[in-house]
Amino acid sequence: MIGAYDRVKQAMMLESDRPHVFRQALLACRKGGTVSLAGVHGGYDDKIPLGALVNKALTVKSGQTHVQHYMQPLLEKIQNEDIDPSFVITHGLPLEDAPEAYETFLNKEDGCIKVVLKPHQTYQ
Repeated sequence: MIGAYDRVKQAMMLESDRPHVFRQALLACRKGGTVSLAGVHGGYDDKIPLGALVNKALTVKSGQTHVQHYMQPLLEKIQNEDIDPSFVITHGLPLEDAPEAYETFLNKEDGCIKVVLKPHQTYQ
């Protein structure tokens, strides 16, 4: 029911965040636990289960992700093959397919998680 409410609000451009994720995190977190929000959030969310937050004595921590701080060390780990982030890439397409790829990603179709676009290259 609440998921439908969120979809209607997003379709009407009245909501920009994904509050259902925050709600689920609050409901799934153990008593005395911590829910962390990382990234950029700019909307006004409603239907937040404050009762679960208070009754479970949850801590909420938030902040923007410090991309510039972590970019170089992560890139070095990828180059040294210490980590392999390719598991999140579900789609690889030429740059001219970007509009369709964005729609696929936006609508969560075809199991899309991350799209890699490369100019002048054809993917199979």
